[in-house]
Amino acid sequence: MDDDARPVAGVPAAVRQGRAALAVSFFAQGAVFAMLVTRIPAIQDRYGIGDGLLPVFLAAVPVLAGAGSVATEQVVKRVRPSVVLRWVQPVVGLVLVGLGAGDRLWTAALTMALFGVCVGALDASMNMLGVSLQRAYGTSIMLGFHAAYSLGGIVGASLAWSDAHWHWSLLVLYGPAVAVLIPLTLAASRWYRDRAPGNVPQVAGHVPAYPEAAIGDPHPTIPTEDPDPAQPVIMRMLLPLCLVMAFAYIGDSTVSNWSAKYLQDTLHSSEQLSTVPYAVYMVTTLLGRSTGDVGVRRFGAVAVVRAGTVVAVAGFAVVAVAPGAWVGMLGFTLLGLGLCVIVPQTFAGAGRMFPGASDTAIARLNVFNYVGFLVGSPLVGALGDAWSYRGAMVVPMVLVGLTLLYAHSFAPGPAGYGVGHERPRAVDVG
Repeated sequence: MDDDARPVAGVPAAVRQGRAALAVSFFAQGAVFAMLVTRIPAIQDRYGIGDGLLPVFLAAVPVLAGAGSVATEQVVKRVRPSVVLRWVQPVVGLVLVGLGAGDRLWTAALTMALFGVCVGALDASMNMLGVSLQRAYGTSIMLGFHAAYSLGGIVGASLAWSDAHWHWSLLVLYGPAVAVLIPLTLAASRWYRDRAPGNVPQVAGHVPAYPEAAIGDPHPTIPTEDPDPAQPVIMRMLLPLCLVMAFAYIGDSTVSNWSAKYLQDTLHSSEQLSTVPYAVYMVTTLLGRSTGDVGVRRFGAVAVVRAGTVVAVAGFAVVAVAPGAWVGMLGFTLLGLGLCVIVPQTFAGAGRMFPGASDTAIARLNVFNYVGFLVGSPLVGALGDAWSYRGAMVVPMVLVGLTLLYAHSFAPGPAGYGVGHERPRAVDVG
């Protein structure tokens, strides 16, 4: 039977369970991160962090997250990514509770530092497992994981809005949420699935049984067809995807940090209306990622990334020339639909490029997530103050547009999932 037409029965229950479990982890991380970033003003007030010191705190988080991702590259050479994810994710939740409970400046510094390091390890290990699961499925599922992250972000932001509206303390917000999320992720971690080391033959239409499962291993591995398990990661080859990752997060951080100010100060909207663009962006990101895997299966990753880039560039252009708030919100809507597909496909592209060393490639690629986040917001802010915020929107537009130059890096090669597309007839399960 043609492997491209593998039926639902060809995907073992263990792999489907691994997919569902990992989606829970992405959801929880999206919620936790949203509850932190949307309550930065309340954290600033609680700890008396001045406007001059706040940028130092905010910049330290992505820098330390990059360090955490680099450290994870070394850790997963000795410990499975599923083990890293299982134990780091609860630590992130506990750190958030500590941030909500403390009242001394050193507490804020310590907890934010721990949050940064752990988030770097968390992001890297989640995407390592996602890429290995996608390879086991033989079809695109990475966008679905990031859709779960977006859904978690919407839930977390909604909880944060309730906290602000009802004037709850940070501990009242973080405590109950973490009390639910930690047991949820620990329970789900039982079904995480790692990539098997070395070459494991795979018969068309069938995924071999897990040898570890027969002896009760709680984290069976996924058999894969790695053509070269000792394959080195060549940064010159990975660099185009690294740049795409940075460009995407420059665009994302522009929306998350400047959309409200842009709508209110430049497009003269009301204060209430200025809070809407980011919510719209999050919803359209969820919608785009929820349906994006179908597009990848039908048209291929290259076409989807190119289409997403064009839509995102159009979104920035609409924002830059918008005569009023409602047209501006249309631009932010386009941005959500366009940017949402790029990051998941960048991780997937690294897995295709280095199938025998995907964990290492993803850990290195993940660093550029934080590079983009660290560069994007200050860059737009500086240009906006020195020039104009309309003009500042052109810069992320051009940078995101450069993704078109590197779109060929997303094409599946001999070690990928097919020639020109990814198993378009495979059935979505799990």
